[in-house]
Amino acid sequence: MAKHYDLIAIGGGSGGLSVAERAASYGARCAVIETGRLGGTCVNVGCVPKKIMWHAAHLAHALDDASGYGFKLDYFDFDWRKLKTARDALIRHLNKEYLGYLSQAGVELIHGFARWTDTRTLEVNGEHYTADHIVIATGSRPQIPDLPGAEFGITSDGFFELNNCPPRVAIVGSGYIAVELAGMLHTLGAEVTLLLRKDQVLRPFDAMLREQLMARLREDGITVLTHTQVRAVARRVNGSLNLHCDGQAGILNVDTLLWAIGRDPNTAALNLPVVGVATTPSGAIPTDPFQNTNIPGIYAIGDVTEHFHLTPVAIAAGRRLADRLFGGQPDRRLLYENIPTVVFSHPPIGAVGLTEEEARQDYGEAVKIYQTQFRPLYHAFTARPLQTVMKLVCIGPEEKIVGCHLIGEGADEMLQGFAVAIRMGATKRDFDDTVAIHPTSAEELVTMR
Repeated sequence: MAKHYDLIAIGGGSGGLSVAERAASYGARCAVIETGRLGGTCVNVGCVPKKIMWHAAHLAHALDDASGYGFKLDYFDFDWRKLKTARDALIRHLNKEYLGYLSQAGVELIHGFARWTDTRTLEVNGEHYTADHIVIATGSRPQIPDLPGAEFGITSDGFFELNNCPPRVAIVGSGYIAVELAGMLHTLGAEVTLLLRKDQVLRPFDAMLREQLMARLREDGITVLTHTQVRAVARRVNGSLNLHCDGQAGILNVDTLLWAIGRDPNTAALNLPVVGVATTPSGAIPTDPFQNTNIPGIYAIGDVTEHFHLTPVAIAAGRRLADRLFGGQPDRRLLYENIPTVVFSHPPIGAVGLTEEEARQDYGEAVKIYQTQFRPLYHAFTARPLQTVMKLVCIGPEEKIVGCHLIGEGADEMLQGFAVAIRMGATKRDFDDTVAIHPTSAEELVTMR
C-alpha cells in the first residue's frame, strides 16, 4: 500500500527543501525525495564552495595589493589541498544541518530516485508514495558536448574535485560559470585560456558590463580567444590534452579542460510521459506564473524550469508555492521582474532590472542613461588601477529607474539594497535625495549626474 503525503518534493536542493519546509510549517504532511547529498547544486558543487574559492582568490589579490599600503611581504604560498579539505568539511557540515532542518520541520526524507507511475504516485526503490501535490525540483547538471574526446574534460562539478591548481587550463564557455572559474584559477596560479564561441562573455548582461569584463580578463593575464570552438580532444602520453580548435587557437595544449557551456534539466529519469507533463526539447519544464505545470497538482521550481536559475529564486518560488497551497494565500507567487544577480568575477558584477538594450527596445526615446567610471579609493595605492563602472537605466519624465549595472570592488554587496529600492519603484530623484555615505563606491549611485 502506498504511503500518502500532502506534498512531495522531488529533489533535496534549495527549491525542494524550501517548499517542503514551508508547507510543513502550515501543518502539511511532507516528504523530500533525494538520491544524493542534501543542499543540491548550490551547497555541494555551486554557490557555497564557489564563493569560498572566490574568497581565496580575493585574498590573493589583497596580498598583491598590500605592498602599496606599506606592508612588506617577502613570501607567501597557497595550499590548495588545505583549502579544499576545509571547504569539503564545511560542505559535509551543511549537509548534516539540512538533515536537521528537515527533521525539525517534520519533513520525511526518502533516499532514492523517483519516477512516476501515475499522476499522483511515485515509485522509489520499489516503494510507492502518493501525494495531493508533487513538486519537481530536480535541478540541472553540466553539459558535456558531443565531440571526440570530450570525456577528457571536466565540468564545474569536477572543478571542486581538483586536489591541486592545474598549471594550464582551458575553459570553454562565456557564461557566469566560465568567467568566475577563469578568474579564480588564474588568480590562484593557473595559466588560463578562455575559449568563446562568439565575441563576448556574459551575453545576456548589459553591454557595458560585457565590455568592461572582457577588458579586465585580458588585463589580468587571462588569454581570451573569440570565435573559437573545440572540435576534438586528444590525450597525450604525458597526460596533457591537445584541443583541436577552429579559429585562432589551432591546437592548444593544456593540462586541464573545463567545459562551462551550459546546464541541462534533470528530468529524463522521472518518467514524465506517463503523466503527460510537458517539457521543452532541452528537458526543461514550462510553468505558469504560479509554478503550475500543464498537469494539475504537479508543479516545478528552480533550475528544472525555464526561469532564472538562481538559488534565491528557487527558494522564493518554493516558499511562495507553499504559501499558496497551504497558507491561505491564493494569489501568492514569485514575481520574476527586477531579480538581482551577481557574477563573482574579478572584480565582481552586479545587475538588476533591464539592460540598456532591453529598455530602448521597450521604451525607445523615453530612456535616459546615467553612467560613471572612477578609480575607487582602495586602488589609489595598488598596482592594479581597476576602475569601477556604474550605469543607471531610467525611463520617462519621472526617470523611474528600471536597471542598475555595476562592475567593481564591492558591487556584489552594494547591489542588494539598491535592488530593494528599484523593486519599490525608485526614481532618479529618490536616489539624488538620498544622503551619500562617504567615502564609498556606493555613494556614486546617489551622486551620479
